[in-house]
Amino acid sequence: MQILICGAGRVGRHIARVLASEDNEVTVVDSDASIIERIAASTDVRGLVGHASHPDVLERAGARNADLLIAATASDEVNIVACEVAQALFGVPKRIARVRAQNYLAPVYADLFSSKHVAIDIVISPEMEVARSVARRILVPGAFDLIPLARDRVRLVGVRCDAECPVINTPLRQLTGLFPELSIEVVVILRQGQAFIPDADDQLLAGDDVYFVADTQHVVRALAAFGHEERAHRRIAVLGGGNVGLAVVQQLEREAGEMSIKLVERDKRRAEFVAEAVAQTTVLCGDALDPDLLEEAGIAQCEAVVAVTDDDQTNILGSLLAKRGGAQRCVTLINQKSFAGLAPSLGIDTIVSPNAITVSTILQHVRRGRIRSVHALRDNVGEIIEAEALDTSMLVKKPIGEARLPDGIMIGAVVRGDKVIIPRSDTRILPQDSVILFAARRAVKAVERLFAVRLEYF
Repeated sequence: MQILICGAGRVGRHIARVLASEDNEVTVVDSDASIIERIAASTDVRGLVGHASHPDVLERAGARNADLLIAATASDEVNIVACEVAQALFGVPKRIARVRAQNYLAPVYADLFSSKHVAIDIVISPEMEVARSVARRILVPGAFDLIPLARDRVRLVGVRCDAECPVINTPLRQLTGLFPELSIEVVVILRQGQAFIPDADDQLLAGDDVYFVADTQHVVRALAAFGHEERAHRRIAVLGGGNVGLAVVQQLEREAGEMSIKLVERDKRRAEFVAEAVAQTTVLCGDALDPDLLEEAGIAQCEAVVAVTDDDQTNILGSLLAKRGGAQRCVTLINQKSFAGLAPSLGIDTIVSPNAITVSTILQHVRRGRIRSVHALRDNVGEIIEAEALDTSMLVKKPIGEARLPDGIMIGAVVRGDKVIIPRSDTRILPQDSVILFAARRAVKAVERLFAVRLEYF
C-alpha cells in the first residue's frame, strides 16, 4: 500500500514505523524540518516538510497515488481539511482523521462526520479510546490489560503472576485438567523483557506477565485461577480533569453503578467546568502532588487511583504518592516510552499508553483481509487480531493441527454465532467464524494472507 501520514508526532512516527516495517510505501508530512530529518534518517520512510493540508504539499507527497491518508497532526482542523483536500483533489480512497476536541464529537453533533458532510471515513478520538481502556481496567480488578473482542463475547486479559499465583510452575497442558470448566487459552508470555508464544509444556513463573483469551463469562473465574480475586472497586480517585479525566469519570458513572469518585484538577476554571459536566463525582481544585489534597480526596481508602493529567511525571509521582498514602492500585497514563519502561519497577500497577491505543485503532482500519479489529500489545510484542474466516481461507474446514500456521501465530478462540470455542488440535474453523489470534510483529503479514479475500470468493 501507498500510505500518506500527515503529522509526525508520537502517533504519526509510531504508525509510520509499523507500516514501513511491513513493506508499505510510507510518506510522512510535517511542518517541523528537524522531525522529518530524524524520521527519514532512522526509518525506511519518505519525509516531506510542509503544511499537511495544503494541496501542493499533498500532491508532492504522492496523494494522487495514495491508497490511504492518515491525518494525525496536532490540529483537528488541519486533519479535517487534509482529508477534504485528499478526497476532493486527489481521490484518495480511504481517509482517517484524529479528532481530539470533544466539541466536534458531542452526541448532539453526531451527524457532522457522516460521509455526506465530511470526507472522512474513520474518525479517531484518542481521549475517548483511552477513557474506555481505563474504565475497563477499573471495572475488572486484577487485570493490567483487558480488550473486548467479537462483540465482547471474548476478552483478552493481561495478568501478572506473583509468587502466590496458584498455577505457577504448572505446565500449561495441565490447566485444562485443573480448571475443566474454564474456557481460556494462554497466547503469549512476557518474561524478563522477552515475549514468546508458549507450548503445552511451558510453565508459568513468578514475575511473568501473561495474556490469555477467555470466554467473557469466565473472566472473573479465570482471574481467580491466576490468584486475582480483588473486589470490585468502589472508591476511585482521578488525578487530572482534562479531556481524558472527564471522559473516564463519565464512562465510570455510566457503567459502574454505585461508586464514590473524587477528581482532582489544578486549574480552577477547568475544575468548575468538570463539576458541571459530571453527575456523581466530587471535584477538588488543587495540585495532584499535594499530600494534603490527596488526603482530602480520601486516598487512604481508595481501591484505585487513575492518574491522567497531561504530564507524565505528574502522573508517575501522583501514582507513587497515592500508593504510599494507602491506595491499593494505580492506573497511570504515560506517553513517553522511556518512562513506561520504568513504571513496573516503581510499583505502578497498570500503564495506559494513549499512543499505543490510538495506533491500535488506526491499524484495524489499515490491515488487509477480513480483519475486524486489531490491538497492539504493550512493548510492541505483537497484535491481537480478530478476523473473519471465508470459504477461501486456507484455515477453513481442516483441523487446526494440520493447518501449518506460520511461525509467530497462535489462535486463542473461535467464535461461532454465540458459541465460544477454545481451539484444540482437532478444532475445525468454518466459514464466517470469528477467529481470535495473537500474531508476533513478524507474522502480521502472514495473518493478512490467511484471511485475504481471494478471487474465487466472488
